[in-house]
Parts: sequence; C-alpha cells; structure tokens
Amino acid sequence: MYRTHTCGQLRKEDAGKNVRLCGWVAKRRNLGSIVFIDLRDRYGITQIAFDEEHAEDVKDVRNEYVIEVDGTVVLKEKANPKLLTGEIELAANSVRILSKANTPPMIIADETDALEDLRLKYRYLDIRRNPIKDRLIIRDKVTAIVRNVLHSDDFVEVETPILCKSTPEGARDYLVPSRIFNGKFYALPQSPQIYKQLLMIGGMDRYFQIARCFRDEDLRADRQPEFTQIDIEMSFADEEDIFAEVEKVMREIFKQVKGVENLEFKRIRYVDAMKDYGSDKPDIRFGNKIMDLSSLFADTSFSVFSSVLEQGGVIRSLVFKGAANHFSRKDLDKLQEFARIYKAKALAYLKYENDAFSGSLNKALSDSEKSALIDYLSIENGDIIFIVADNRKIVEQSLGALRVKLGNELGLIDKSQYAFAWITEFPMYEYSEEENRYVAAHHPFTSPKLEDVDKLLTDKGNCYSRAYDLVLNGYELLSGSVRIHDSELQAKVFEALELTKEQAKEKFGFFLEAFEYGAPPHCGVGIGLERLVMILTDTDNIRDVVAFPKTASASCLMSEAPNTVDEKQLRDLGIAVVK
Repeated sequence: MYRTHTCGQLRKEDAGKNVRLCGWVAKRRNLGSIVFIDLRDRYGITQIAFDEEHAEDVKDVRNEYVIEVDGTVVLKEKANPKLLTGEIELAANSVRILSKANTPPMIIADETDALEDLRLKYRYLDIRRNPIKDRLIIRDKVTAIVRNVLHSDDFVEVETPILCKSTPEGARDYLVPSRIFNGKFYALPQSPQIYKQLLMIGGMDRYFQIARCFRDEDLRADRQPEFTQIDIEMSFADEEDIFAEVEKVMREIFKQVKGVENLEFKRIRYVDAMKDYGSDKPDIRFGNKIMDLSSLFADTSFSVFSSVLEQGGVIRSLVFKGAANHFSRKDLDKLQEFARIYKAKALAYLKYENDAFSGSLNKALSDSEKSALIDYLSIENGDIIFIVADNRKIVEQSLGALRVKLGNELGLIDKSQYAFAWITEFPMYEYSEEENRYVAAHHPFTSPKLEDVDKLLTDKGNCYSRAYDLVLNGYELLSGSVRIHDSELQAKVFEALELTKEQAKEKFGFFLEAFEYGAPPHCGVGIGLERLVMILTDTDNIRDVVAFPKTASASCLMSEAPNTVDEKQLRDLGIAVVK
C-alpha cells in the first residue's frame, strides 16, 4: 500500500494517528533545524515537518519530486485557515523518493505567470494547478448528473459511430482515408444527428449520449475542433417535452454544482431576440433593449436617414441611462471603429445634458425630432443614445455587439446571475451569398412550423421552423429542433433547398430509406458540454475546461499534432501530399 490517506483528508480529529501520504512536493522551506514540505495531490495539501533527525533524508528533494512519507499526525500551534488540512501537520518518521523531477518550466500554483502557449505545451504540469484540475472535476460531475437524471427518466445511453459517411451539416468534415477502399473516405461526425434519428426510427424511444464531435472550422475562444455534446432525442414528443427534460437536467446541474435553485427559463421568438437584442443568443442579465426609431423618422429631412428608409433599411438605437459622462470624444471614436467591424457605416450618438442635446446628430435633426426622441426613449439628463441606420442585418449585428460591450464596460451585468432563455421559431432558411441560393439555417431534417409549410417553396425568406436554442448569459448552450418524420414533407424541404432526388439519395440515401419503414414524431437537442462547464467555472476560454486542448490554429503544442507521417503509410492509403 502506497498511502493510507490523501493529502486533503486529515483533520484535527486524526491527531495521534500514524499515516502514510504520497504526492508531489509543492513547496520546500528549510529553517535549519527543521524542514517543512507542502505535499500536494489531487485532494489537497498537507504540511510535512522533518525534524533535525530526518531533515537529512530530504536534503536533495526539490519541487515536484514525488515522495512517500510515513509519520504521525500532530496539531499545529497556529492553524492555517486557507487549507482544509490547516489545523494539522505530519511529523515525518521516514521518507521515500518515488520519482525525481527536473525544475519545471512554469510555476505550478493557482496563480502562474506562464503564458498560455507554455501551459499548453506542458499541459500535464498545468493540470496539477487547482484552476485546471477543479474544472475537469466539475466537468466529470456535470456528466454524472446528466446520466443520473436521464437514466431516471428512462433514457438509454447509446454510442454511435465515429467513422461515418460525409454528409453536408454546415461545417467542413474531418476526413479519414480508407486503406481498404483506396480513394474513399470516412468522415468524423460533426454530431450524431442522423444516427440519433435512426435510433428513434429503430424504436429506442429515448436516447442520450455524451458524444464526441468534430468540425473543421475557424476557431475562437469558445470553440475546439473536437468537442463533446450531450445528445438527447425523444420519440412521440414535441417542443414542450424536450424543453421540460432539458430544464430538469439544468436545474439539477446548477443545484448540485453551484447551489443555485429556482432557475427561470424565458421564451423569446427569434425575430424578437434579433429586434430587441440584436442577437440570437442574447444576454438577458441586463435590459437596454434595442429600440426601433424608423417610424419616428418616416418624414425626416435628414438625407442619410431618409435614404436608408427608402432602401428598405431600419433606424435603431440603444440608450444608456446616466452614462453620457462616461464617454470622451476618444472613446466615441473607438466605438465608431468597433461598429465598423460589423459593417456599420457610422455609429451616431446624442448626449442629453442640461436639457439639451449634443453630439454627431445634433445639427442634423429638427427640434420636433429631438422632442420625439425624448418622449419615445424616456430620455433624461445624463443619458446617451447610440443610433445606427443601415440594412436590418447590419443594424442588428452592430447594435447587438455594442449592447454587450457597453453592458460589460458600464457594469450593468450581474455576473452572479444565470439567465436562461429558449430562442424559438428560427428561420427555416438563410440566404447564402456564396452559393446564391437559400440553404438550411439549421439542418435539412428540421421541421417547418406547420402554418409555414405552404411557404417552403414560395416564400423562403418568411418561412420559420420548429428549431430552438437554449441560451445562457449570452452563450448558445444547445441547439435542437422538432424533426421531420413525414417523407413527403422531407422531399418538399429538399426541393426547396434545390436538392434533386438523385442528390438527396446520394447524400442521405440510407437515411431517407429508413423513413419508408415508419418514423415516429421526434425531437431532440445537442448541449455543448464545454460551454456549459465554462459558465459553471467562470471562464471564457474553452481550453480551460478541456484536458488536452488544441490552440486557436487547431494544433496540439504538447504532442505536436498534426504532424507528418511516413511515406509507406501514405502509399498504403493511396495518398500523395501536394505542396
């Protein structure tokens, strides 16, 4: 037996016991007649005291050595309230060095000055730090809660294939060449979408999976090329059923992990989310909704506004109460540049101070228009108004991003709050400038709203679906939909997407054939595990909640993947690398 207790286990009640501890040396302090070592493992830290008789045994021991210590638990003269083991220490009787260690290339402590690239290169050292270790433990706790809740509701966990057929699902596939079938490829799954629907057709009724997914796409702080999805599918169910099940899971997670109860789940239609918040993943922890001013300026003589309205655009605004003094001219110039990131031609502003307006629009607007703004927006002294006039998409994106940016800068967001919202009735299609046609906004198996079926072919821009997202604090936590289970409706959707019968058969042949043998009504979701754990552990970097993450360029600094392979492997696969 290597150890009798862990380094976070002993308490004052254990005083007098003879125990054996194992762990890493976190800190060594030589006080001459006595040497103190802080011994660390996953569970905590225990201070070890080596008296003059035993100090010689650890004269060569340094940080990150792995040691085994036999000793007696004694009470400290002065307790350390920062440690759970702070009331005791171990008086060492003997020590054995289990493994020596080089000087680490980074400080292994809760606070480290190591840059992220160095931490990723030596990730196994980074994991010894509590911030990373604790997040991985919480991730495990979340998946355990999910399994317990879903199993209690009669869901069955089923694993689906990792080597699949490439199908169009919105992002680029990672392809795996076949040695046996030269020139043909498997694809790694972007999600288990097709398989979970086949399980419903197979009569499994209630399925879930903690599924690995892969997408070859541009990365950012909340994305990884490989990620984990909590996948759920239900037969003979609609939106209300899946909403209730997901809410039950979330309530239990937040109760057990954060001690938070009484969560609310708002419902917001997609069109209202875009109109009010400029985003389909709105942060609703604060107000400051976007206000439409188009009707106020219907008869304006200001040429910029009138031109936008004549071209079918909109004029919308944000008001920040009492914030006029917060913005200098330099600050406002920076916000102009920020708005241009979202293709806004200009970000106009008006400050209202001493019962008068000032700002970039002051001279352009009539007195009656200014008076209308005061009444319509309930403007008071000290307020500032930001206005964008452009096409609807640009206005929504620019003001939506500005709302979140200033909400953070002005301290309007209660960081202790967890604000959930179901975003419902997403567009069935979105127009692709690249392909010059409408494409599926979600995936081609999403059911349209029943009242919009007649618009599938004739009015695609105003056709809405039974797709939904769950949003938490401005993050898209999950995406899902009610699926099409009627083969005739599915054929109509393919026609609307300009897929011929031959093309549909080539891409989804085996899947479509399954629908000919009786498909139940079904719906489901895919919950982003990493994003959920990010929020639960108060980080905005997805790499903090992944054991061995990739960089923003999809490389692993630790293992140096991706890397070259030898020529024989390529010949076996029938592949030549073209530089």
